[in-house]
Amino acid sequence: MGGIVIANGRNREKLQLTISQMEGNSHQMISGDLLLQDDIEKIVESTPLLDGIVHCAGIGHRMPTKMITEEDVEMVMRTNFSGTVLLQAALLSKKKVKKSSSIVFITSKAADFPSIGNAIYSASKGALISYAKCLGLELAPRGIRVNCISPAMVWTDLIMQDEITIEELRDSEKDYPLKRYGKPEDIAYLAVYLLSDASSWMTNSCIDITGGGMKL
Repeated sequence: MGGIVIANGRNREKLQLTISQMEGNSHQMISGDLLLQDDIEKIVESTPLLDGIVHCAGIGHRMPTKMITEEDVEMVMRTNFSGTVLLQAALLSKKKVKKSSSIVFITSKAADFPSIGNAIYSASKGALISYAKCLGLELAPRGIRVNCISPAMVWTDLIMQDEITIEELRDSEKDYPLKRYGKPEDIAYLAVYLLSDASSWMTNSCIDITGGGMKL
């Protein structure tokens, strides 16, 4: 869409693959782990001034509530919530976010649509939505917009982590009104809209994108 992308993640090979699939040669990758404060500082120092940000780091972790341990809570919340919040705080404190820019958080319908075994993940995404709404209020005087995208099931590695087969997932997606789960491109196009001036009067919104389905 003509933007210059600064791609961040822990896996350098995936970052390189992503950059190689983009048009243009001005894109950059900055590898780093959001669970490490030193890496967050490195990421921020290496990042130029930004017109837009998409926060999409996250892991899934299904287990019955009676089996949840402190380690489970820390692992999910640090990845899905704390790391994102600390990165955003560092970007703001180092003045890396331009006025009138746009910040997008990839959250989940799991935040308000419960499913068995998904308590910690759902809670982490609910926390991120609440944080984003507060952030939007604080940044509004600078014209910076903050919005969330809450997908239902999307074909990514995340949904392959559970003990479920491809065949079971294919059967399940038929229950969606549009007869399929989402694709990464479906979410990306909505993110592009929220990053662009076409959504200049949108902030503190949380947009569902579900193919009409509510099954998680």
